[in-house]
Amino acid sequence: MNNPSDYYENDTTLAQYLEFHFGESWHGEANFPKELAEAALEALNGRETCRALDIGCAVGRTTLELARHFDHVDGVDFSQTFVNTCRDVVASGRARYARPEEGELVSYQERSLAALGLAEAAQRVAFHQGDACDLGQDYRDYDLVLAGNLIDRLYKPSLFLETIHERINDLGLLVIASPYTWLEDYTPKSEWVGGYLKNGEPFTTLDGLKDMLASHFRLLGEPRSLPFVIRETRNKFQHSFSELTIWEKLPA
Repeated sequence: MNNPSDYYENDTTLAQYLEFHFGESWHGEANFPKELAEAALEALNGRETCRALDIGCAVGRTTLELARHFDHVDGVDFSQTFVNTCRDVVASGRARYARPEEGELVSYQERSLAALGLAEAAQRVAFHQGDACDLGQDYRDYDLVLAGNLIDRLYKPSLFLETIHERINDLGLLVIASPYTWLEDYTPKSEWVGGYLKNGEPFTTLDGLKDMLASHFRLLGEPRSLPFVIRETRNKFQHSFSELTIWEKLPA
């Protein structure tokens, strides 16, 4: 057994995310970060696979899954802790964490990238700390941008949604997944993309996305729902659904 400090024992949130990305599947639901990448890859349908951006990458599983098929994938997250963790996982070839079980009891978990078939893909990823609402100029020329469970955690999602086309190649894809859990803790109500009454009528987040993206994207197909389960302890789970929409960038 390695030193318990190697397992991020004191960071419960980090351990939850590592379990979510690299751990077991719970209550019959598939691994969400992997499913999200597979949905995006399927939607590409013969498009270029040179460069992809996973924005809001958390601890990196979706970034790595995309790199199975892309020449290079950038994973960007606001949390420096998450970014450092991604880099550690790639460098060591494994995710180690102390999984909360009950009270102060934990179990020590280890998942290898080789066992997940991701060791080779890990050579084609790079992880960076960044703000989705204020990305640097280097992040551009992507064939795919994926934003998984991100937009309802941004302080000004319109900044992201109304400028992201500048970073995507013509006919490239923007893939958005979100449970649309709008909370003023993260996003001022005036900045919500949807989930409120507009002129007395319900205005959904999908309505808002269509409005904000219409100038530069077209919606491909119908939205679909992807389930996900976040394990908090042995006896407590969050079971949620994320709406997946896929947008193709219109030629300039």
